[in-house]
Amino acid sequence: MRFTSERRLDDGLLEREFTLGEIPGVLWTPGSASASAPAPLILLGHPGGLRKMYPRLVARARHSAADGFAAATIELPGSGDRPRSADAEQARADLRRALEAGEPVSDEIIDALILPLVERAVPEWQAALDALLTLPEIGGPVGYSGGVIAIGTRLAVVEPRIAAVVLFAGSFVPRATFEEARQVTIPLHVLLQWDDEGNDRQSALDLFDAFGSKEKTLHANLGGHTGVPQFAGEAAARFFTRHLS
Repeated sequence: MRFTSERRLDDGLLEREFTLGEIPGVLWTPGSASASAPAPLILLGHPGGLRKMYPRLVARARHSAADGFAAATIELPGSGDRPRSADAEQARADLRRALEAGEPVSDEIIDALILPLVERAVPEWQAALDALLTLPEIGGPVGYSGGVIAIGTRLAVVEPRIAAVVLFAGSFVPRATFEEARQVTIPLHVLLQWDDEGNDRQSALDLFDAFGSKEKTLHANLGGHTGVPQFAGEAAARFFTRHLS
C-alpha cells in the first residue's frame, strides 16, 4: 500500500488516498486516531466510480468517524480509471437493451454482469484489508457496509475478519448468491428502499430470507435508490456500534 495524498477535513477527519498495486482507494481515520487506541474499521462498499461516489462515501466516513470508526474504500474492477473488460461491457450493453425494451433482465445477463465482478473484487477487498490492518491506527473488529450486495455476501462468507455487515439492497442478485447467503452466519443488517426503480424488490426479500444469520434485520423504507432516510442510516450505525465497539 502506498499513500499518494493526505488532507485533514474541516471536522478533523484525516483523509488519505492510496494505491494497492493498480487499485486506488481512500482511508479515513477519525481525529487523532493514530495517537490513540487503534480504531475499528468499516469497509465502504459502493457500485463503482470513486470520483462520482465520493460525496456519498465521505459522508458515510464522517458518520463512521463520529462513532469512533475508521473507514476505507477501494475502486471496483472495471470502474473509474481501471481497465475495462470486454465481457463486462457486453453484459452492460445487454442489460441496457433489456431495460430500454422494458423486458425482464434474465438470469444469464445478471450472472454475466455480476459474477465476474464478485470473483475479482472480493480478493481485492481482502488484499486491501491485509494492508489496512498493518497500520498502527487501524484495529479490529472489521465491518462491511454497502453494495454491491453480491460482493458483500461473498465477503461475509469467506472473510473471517469481518464481524458484521450492513448490506444495501439495490443491485442485481445472481442465482449463486442465494446459495452463498445460506452460509452467512455473522450479524446482518439490510437496508431496502421499497420504491427503488432499479431494484427487484422480491429478489431482495428472497435474498434476506435466504441469509443464514441468527441475527438479521431488514430495514425497509419508502423511497427511491438514493432516498435512504436519516433514521435508517442511524439504525445501521447503532448496529455497528453494538458489534464492532
